[in-house]
Amino acid sequence: MQLPQWALALADENGCSGSSNAALASVTSLAHLDERALVAEAQAGNRVAFEELVRRFDRDVLRLALNLMKRPEDARDVYQEAFLKVYRNLHRFRFECSFYTWLYRIVTNVCLDHLRRRQARPEDQAPELHPNHHEEGISDFFERQREHRPTLDPERSMMGQEIKARIALAMERLSPRERVVFEMKHYQGLKLRAIGDALGTTEETVKNSLFRATRKLRNELGGLR
Repeated sequence: MQLPQWALALADENGCSGSSNAALASVTSLAHLDERALVAEAQAGNRVAFEELVRRFDRDVLRLALNLMKRPEDARDVYQEAFLKVYRNLHRFRFECSFYTWLYRIVTNVCLDHLRRRQARPEDQAPELHPNHHEEGISDFFERQREHRPTLDPERSMMGQEIKARIALAMERLSPRERVVFEMKHYQGLKLRAIGDALGTTEETVKNSLFRATRKLRNELGGLR
């Protein structure tokens, strides 16, 4: 997925790029630059370099947004908003961490903002069913479900859909930060310190959020067997 044309047009209107970019480096040569050099080119105003950064990380950003938001339309909105924020704030990046870590932090914060807005709109809180959604990490119950083949058992398949609906509803009842922390820990396998870095907070704060999220989910899903 490429950065939307409206975003690139906005960049042109703001005077952040120009026709001289083409003389700085060709697309082919940019593709061989390491991450630091590519970021430096983009910071210098080379729009082609920025487009190469988008190309390198667009799948990761979209995957992260989809993992956290669950809804494809929300994930696309997050993707566009996050890359626009990156474009507008790239000059502030000081190489104190990897570019991916900085990008990851922006994406997660945009997701948090979207989840907070969604939570404020009751009509947007209805759970959606996603057959490929991973349930592992909530309790041993979900691990056991992997052993079954619901396609061979219509009754079990129906139960599985009901379970997914309950899981989705339980996740919606978490606070945005609790949900993001839980998703990052159990679905993406990140360490607490990495989650803290991504959210710009401490490991202890992440641990507390994870504890609250786990306790709420256990209360909501405690009757599942």
